[in-house]
Amino acid sequence: MQRFSRYFVGATSVLLMALVVLLLSLPTNAVTLAQAAPTATPNDPIWRGFSASRDAIQEARNVDLTLVSKWEFEESEWKDGGIDGCVDLVDITTYRPIYFGWTYTFTSMRGQVFQTRISFDLKEVAVCDKIVTADAPAPVAGATIDPNLPPPVAGSAAIGGFELGGQVLDMSLNTFGLMNRAGMRWVKQQVHYAPGENGSKVAGLVNVAHSNGFKILLSVKGEKADLGANFDGYLAGYAGFLGQAAAAGADAIEVWNEPNIDREWPAGQVNGGTYTKMLAASFNAIKSSNGNTIVISGAPAPTGFFGTAGCTAQGCNDDTFMQQMAQAGAGNYMDCIGLHYNEGVIPPGQASGDPRGGYPTYYFGSMLARGYNLFGGKPACFTELGYLSPEGFSQALPANFAWGQNTSSAQQATWLSQAATLSAQSGHVRLLIVFNVDFPYFTADDPQGGYAMLRPGGGCPSCDALGAVMKK
Repeated sequence: MQRFSRYFVGATSVLLMALVVLLLSLPTNAVTLAQAAPTATPNDPIWRGFSASRDAIQEARNVDLTLVSKWEFEESEWKDGGIDGCVDLVDITTYRPIYFGWTYTFTSMRGQVFQTRISFDLKEVAVCDKIVTADAPAPVAGATIDPNLPPPVAGSAAIGGFELGGQVLDMSLNTFGLMNRAGMRWVKQQVHYAPGENGSKVAGLVNVAHSNGFKILLSVKGEKADLGANFDGYLAGYAGFLGQAAAAGADAIEVWNEPNIDREWPAGQVNGGTYTKMLAASFNAIKSSNGNTIVISGAPAPTGFFGTAGCTAQGCNDDTFMQQMAQAGAGNYMDCIGLHYNEGVIPPGQASGDPRGGYPTYYFGSMLARGYNLFGGKPACFTELGYLSPEGFSQALPANFAWGQNTSSAQQATWLSQAATLSAQSGHVRLLIVFNVDFPYFTADDPQGGYAMLRPGGGCPSCDALGAVMKK
């Protein structure tokens, strides 16, 4: 796209006319400067875009841009999520599906830089939170790399459009049939690492997935006690295992699981900066073995359990944990930010109305924004997304899952299909893994069967609902 720059621009038509009169009496090189100004006519789209962008910035940022020292504009195709791809959205479902228009960049007389995206019809304007230029792509938030971390190995495996998959218990023809019916292209398996094991042990899983036409995501976790007893030694073996798994053909690897809680990470050691050390070592091992393997950061458990402080010895709230990751430079060591969303009781397009209140983890849109906004445009990968329904089971949900008691299997199907649609349209989600496809467990403390697409009696309404949106 052609790019244009302008310097020392008067922002009102009266001032511009005065400048033109003045500059006509100056030497030729000064007249050239005058020609750089936008034409102050209501029908000139460049002027109208300039004016609308300036007004939007002044209102949003409470600044005076009557005069600017520099401005630029360019025709743009926004491939990072559309017109709102540069905005830290509170709710990702409020995005506008506009992918072409003008990008205006302003430098104030004080040296402040502001940017807008505006549609060609000039009806929609976004004031950017992340400034992107042709010479300087959007920085990763908090990306001052810890000097003790290794330089990241180059890799860009997350490039590609939105895809859907499911976590499965049984990699059988019946399960793959359900997944094909749903338009899924990925299968997820959770793998356990023990010290001394070789990552080639996943080759069988990889081969089964590939031979049935699926890509495979491996979520690799280990023993928290061993990790806590000898962090550096355990980390070296774990990262080596992931590199070997990548060499065996894993299409994506999630580095650990829910590392923000002491159920998965040593108590007293939960910290996003500490986890980033694991992520960095793992990223380099994976990319050195197979640059095409997508590296996904370990999705934290969505929670506000740890209060306003954000962390205790038992763990951290997911937003606090991801903020710690960002500050440590984790964005340099991932292709995709891992997220979980598994406690919804309303449609994913709603930003309010949950009977439990307004906590962000209850809502699909705010949960996506909670991770996406921190990492400078890195796409999100939902490695678990599900809706809990007890329909068809004889027993009630456990007390700590009672919030899902009124969700029907029909609602589960509808909401999964809506979440897939919103994810695809947002431009911010690379991968959505439904939790789960075929888990049968539904006990007094483990109702995972309630999340399953395959319902008691053999029906799969979610297969048909997802298939309808994925195969359009």
